[in-house]
Amino acid sequence: MGEAAMRPGQPLFAKSLVRTFTPFYFLVEPLDVLSVRGASVIMNCSAQCETPPRIEWKKDGSFLNLVSDDRRQLLPDGSLLINSVVHSKHNKPDEGYYQCVATVDSLGTIVSRTAKLTVAGLPRFTSQPEPTSVYRGGSAVLGCEVTAELAPLLRWERERQALPPEPRLLQLPGGALLLTNASDTDAGLYRCALDTGGAPKYSDEAELKILPEEPQRLVLLKPPSSLSRLPGQSALFPCVAAGVPPPLIRWTRNDEELPTDGSGRFQLLPGGVLEIRDVVEADAGTFTCIAESGNDTLEAQAELTVQVPPTFLKRPANIYAHESMDIVFECEVTGKPTPTVKWVKNGDVVIPSDYFKIVKEHNLQVLGLVKSDEGFYQCIAENDVGNAQAGAQLIILDLDVAIPTLPPTSLTSATNDHLAPATAGPLPSAPRDVVATLVSTRFIRLTWRPPASDPQGDNLTYSIFYTKEGINRERVENTSRPGETQVMIQNLMPETVYVFRVVAQNRHGPGESSAPLKVATQPEVQLPGPAPNIRAFSGSPTTVTVTWETPLSGNGDIQNYKLYYMEKGQHTEQDVEVAGLAHTVTGLKKFTEYSFRVVAYNKHGPGVSTHDVVVRTLSDVPSAPPRNLTLEARNSKSILLQWQPPPAGTHSGQITGYKIRYRKASRKSDVTESVAGTQLSQLIEGLERGTEYSFRVAAMTINGTGPATDWVSAETFESDLDESRVPEVPSSLHVRPLVTSIVVSWTPPENQDVVVRGYAIGYGIGSPHAQTIKVDYKQRYYTIENLDPSSHYVITLKAFNNVGEGIPLYESAVTRPHSDTSEVDLFVINAPYTPVPDPSPMMPPVGVQASILSHDTIRITWADNSLPKNQKITDARFYTVRWKTNIPANTKYKTANATTLSYLVTGLKPNTLYEFSVMVTKGRRSSTWSMTAHGTTFELVPTSPPKDVTVVSKEGKPRTIIVNWQPPSEANGKITGYIIYYSTDVNAEIHDWVIEPVVGNRLTHQIQELTLDTPYFFKIQARNSKGMGPMSEAVQFRTPKGTEPASGSAGKGSRPLDLGPDYKPPLGGSNSPHGSPTSPLDSNMLLVIIVSVGVITIVIVVIVAVFCTRRTTSHQKKKRAACKSVNGSHKYKGNSKDVKPPDLWIHHERLELKPIDKSPDPNPIMTDTPIPRNSQDITPVDNSMDSNIHQRRNSYRGHESEDSMSTLAGRRGMRPKMMMPFDSQPPQPVISAHPIHSLDPPHHHFHSGSLASPTRSFLQHQLSPWPLGSAMSHSDRADSTESVRNTPSTDTMPAASAVPSAELAEPEGPFLPAEEEPQGPPTAHVRPSHPLKSFAVPAVPPAGGPFDPALPSTPLLTQQAPGHPLHAVKTASIGTLGRTRPPMPVVVPSAPEVQETTRMLEDSESSYEPDELTKEMAHLEGLMKDLNAITTA
Repeated sequence: MGEAAMRPGQPLFAKSLVRTFTPFYFLVEPLDVLSVRGASVIMNCSAQCETPPRIEWKKDGSFLNLVSDDRRQLLPDGSLLINSVVHSKHNKPDEGYYQCVATVDSLGTIVSRTAKLTVAGLPRFTSQPEPTSVYRGGSAVLGCEVTAELAPLLRWERERQALPPEPRLLQLPGGALLLTNASDTDAGLYRCALDTGGAPKYSDEAELKILPEEPQRLVLLKPPSSLSRLPGQSALFPCVAAGVPPPLIRWTRNDEELPTDGSGRFQLLPGGVLEIRDVVEADAGTFTCIAESGNDTLEAQAELTVQVPPTFLKRPANIYAHESMDIVFECEVTGKPTPTVKWVKNGDVVIPSDYFKIVKEHNLQVLGLVKSDEGFYQCIAENDVGNAQAGAQLIILDLDVAIPTLPPTSLTSATNDHLAPATAGPLPSAPRDVVATLVSTRFIRLTWRPPASDPQGDNLTYSIFYTKEGINRERVENTSRPGETQVMIQNLMPETVYVFRVVAQNRHGPGESSAPLKVATQPEVQLPGPAPNIRAFSGSPTTVTVTWETPLSGNGDIQNYKLYYMEKGQHTEQDVEVAGLAHTVTGLKKFTEYSFRVVAYNKHGPGVSTHDVVVRTLSDVPSAPPRNLTLEARNSKSILLQWQPPPAGTHSGQITGYKIRYRKASRKSDVTESVAGTQLSQLIEGLERGTEYSFRVAAMTINGTGPATDWVSAETFESDLDESRVPEVPSSLHVRPLVTSIVVSWTPPENQDVVVRGYAIGYGIGSPHAQTIKVDYKQRYYTIENLDPSSHYVITLKAFNNVGEGIPLYESAVTRPHSDTSEVDLFVINAPYTPVPDPSPMMPPVGVQASILSHDTIRITWADNSLPKNQKITDARFYTVRWKTNIPANTKYKTANATTLSYLVTGLKPNTLYEFSVMVTKGRRSSTWSMTAHGTTFELVPTSPPKDVTVVSKEGKPRTIIVNWQPPSEANGKITGYIIYYSTDVNAEIHDWVIEPVVGNRLTHQIQELTLDTPYFFKIQARNSKGMGPMSEAVQFRTPKGTEPASGSAGKGSRPLDLGPDYKPPLGGSNSPHGSPTSPLDSNMLLVIIVSVGVITIVIVVIVAVFCTRRTTSHQKKKRAACKSVNGSHKYKGNSKDVKPPDLWIHHERLELKPIDKSPDPNPIMTDTPIPRNSQDITPVDNSMDSNIHQRRNSYRGHESEDSMSTLAGRRGMRPKMMMPFDSQPPQPVISAHPIHSLDPPHHHFHSGSLASPTRSFLQHQLSPWPLGSAMSHSDRADSTESVRNTPSTDTMPAASAVPSAELAEPEGPFLPAEEEPQGPPTAHVRPSHPLKSFAVPAVPPAGGPFDPALPSTPLLTQQAPGHPLHAVKTASIGTLGRTRPPMPVVVPSAPEVQETTRMLEDSESSYEPDELTKEMAHLEGLMKDLNAITTA
């Protein structure tokens, strides 16, 4: 085999050692043969090779010994000759499959395709011709069936003469004779003959008679039968029909008409036979013949199957390889049916093993090549209709011969490297220290060191050869890049010994091999297999029993099973542990599909899961009634019921129908039952006219009837409406154009006696006939959408019934231009264009009540006066509930719809006051909103920690620190105390920290006796009546060293000192702990003068007031009564009961005061009627940490000043007098109170107050909801050493609002007292015109705690008991940490007129007797002493 033998175009290699591929193939292969007994057969075969091959034959897989065979001999070209074929019933030596085998010694062997020799059986007829008669001009079929292999040998005779060939005579595929257009000459005796060599074999004779033509029904004599054909063959489908008149035949394929005009491959032969020439694969399908005669039609169908012998899409390619490499021969085939593939090597079938594998269905992979694998490999494809072969040669080259470059597809990825031709030079020595660094069940990692000849080894690649111990077939794996000294060998067998060796390779070629290394893979842990025969069946509507058998477990007994189950359509599985081989799962949903699977466990863990078995639980009666049952009286004798199925999940089975029960409303016992199908409506007929009937509906399954709906009633009509004529014209039509739509509304015809089934609306530009819309007879308006802007539309409206459409009503409208955006409400009453009649509004619900159920849920109930006394809803009305909270003030209403007289509002905030109102809607009619009900949700534990925790050391006491904080933002209730934790170790367990409890809502605490110069960590936790909240983040503070004075500065390492935005310096002007003034003496003098003038003025006012009181006239008494009714908050103050407003007819005039700004009080106490807090709740925090006396004094001052204002604030007599700074600081903006005059009764005045006022940012302390009746005189605050912080910043009264200004405006009109939540201006001011129109009713407060005024002091004019509600305080206070006090406005009122003063006194809580005034004067004297003590301090 020299280079000359190479194929043209094959590259020449430098080394003559490369052997070339040898062309070796078949020129001729044997074909299938049909023979008859005694005939001779030649099977052709011829092979081509440069060395003449030796030809042998195989029959049925075994070689034939032709040397001693006298009937079979090998011809010189290799063909096989069989003389005188032998074939009998019990001896068939020649029939079978033949294959030609060509061999060239030292090269290999190839085999041909297999050829089938079929010997026609003994001549025999499966059916004989029978006597037949045919009408003249008709068709006849004479049967003579033989086996398929004999059919080509059959012929027909008439009167024992061969039939002449003519178009009217056609022999069908099975052998039958078709005669068409019969004439008298066709009569005679017919027989068929078989020529199988020798004498012919004849069938019986049958006579054909010709009858005169007469009418005859259509019959199908020979319908088509299904066929299977190969491409290129022809197919005949008979469809022989007889009848008079002669039938017409047409054909369809896959329901498409076939063109049988003779021009294509489809031809219609006489007698309706369809011939298909040169069948192609696309011809396969269903063929239908349709015979038509007169009015008769008959059809018959048959299938054509086209089978395709195997053909090759990709043939195997020749391959060069080295020993130990892995290769793949590729082979791709097609055919119909899909062919099977087997591989043959040198004539022998390849049996798949560990080293010979079929991959990707048809490809052959050979692993770890050895020299003996050389030769010819053939891919043999076979299906029902043929077989084919294609081959390729494998040459294994010596290791020192480079593989010629071929297409890389033939090599696997592991071995297609290092194919460059080698050059001469030194080769590497053996790699050193080959070790297995990782051994698993199916893979091993090897590492090694480079060979001694090349210690760096950067340019070396390595081949790793491995084999199973005791097997000489090595495989090779190559490293992926130069210099790499490790490899992972995969796809090994568990518990098997492998031998590895490594060879290094440089550019000159492969070097020495390392010593063999034996490594055993680990045994594989055997987990249980799947449990066999898992079955599941439902024993009841809620249970399923699952059974299974014991699985194969490998090395370990089964310990238990886990049964997993899941509802169909869900994503979460549930599981249950089972010890045995069965389990019943309970508590399942009725009539629901579940999937079940089982996993067995042994000591190694879970095994393989079984497949899922799906079972549906049994059905049951429905568990809920049908929904939304509605009744509609259709006429005087029938009522239409409509309903919806029960809610999903309650059907408990397939609903088979609905049971309707009905009775006269007057006769409870007389019940009629009616069963409806699965439809959702039923017309009940045969009722009495003008009678009320009650109905209820229940759903049924095969298990029975479920619960029924409540009884619903309807009344039949007194008399039937007329439907013998069309409806009259609608009584009105109104149109309202918008930009791209027109709202059409109408009223029904005036004559109500004619049935109206609906209305037809026609519309279009210029003509109403472009579009028509039909709507229900109940409808009274419709919006026509998707119109063009600025277009002129004509609209028509007609009523219609079953007789027809009535007289139309016309209207036209021009849609608005695009720029017009004033599409406001749907119906605008008294609009400039066509008015739309609005139905009369409904009465609003009454008696709205809020029942608190939890911290986030309130139930709203109400009554509806438009319902009957039993409050039963029988129509389609619904209610809308709306609710909102006043914190923050800009919250929007939320709404929900309800169809009953109650609604559960959920998702509310804890400890928050909500207001609720309800409206009712029925069709297009709606009511106004009802009167509001209030409810405060229950408390919940705090859900956020205290804020702004700061620590400072106390001045002069370095071992004492002061902790300050702010309440949690989510207090969820009234804070009852705090717990301070501190420790020197921030990481200590919390139970190891020191605990300091703080009772009440104080926001500061002293901790004494700490160690100097030590870092401490502090955390704070808030507490309310429901429990403890979360802790704040730890704050670090280092106590000062003993030598340094601790002057309020933050310790080292702490957060910057942050006293929060609420911190105010004391009023005196300095931030020293005692609040002692640091300003010069003249400031003190000035203060004394101002205070003295203020007090003297107050005394004069009181004396004048007393004088006026005694001169009260009867006219003024009447006025007092009116004033008291106006100042309603005073009127009820001492009541022992919570007086609620009557549920009356007042709506828009009712006074509702709603705060707009969010209260800074994180912890408001609110109930249906706001209850003022008792005195201890207003205790301000003394940031200077002086003494409790100071603290109490300030808090009491707050109370005192509230009342001191009640007579002075809101009357005409008040005048702004002077404004004097307390110190030399430049003026800063201050806040004072302005009364706002009330407006006329019909108007609402929305007043934003001074929401951006400077004080707002400072006032973040707990405020109390006081009922208010007065503003405040600033002169009362002048003596305070600390700004009062427990007061609302913006106006909390209807008639007074915080306005950044330095003066008080003159009020016009009376004050309007009202209940009020803390902070936020009123949303509406109304001057009451009737005593009942103001519902500001404070409730009785809880009993006050102990109260101990530190200093004797007398409130002006009124002394309130500690437990009474107090007026809220209106202050102006601005200040920041470390800044002296800015100017304070001081108002000295002038003496008011007598009449005014009298009115003031009438507005106070009660009139005073002379001895009470004496007490008041004594209090005033105490106050004076108190002032003197402060100013001289």
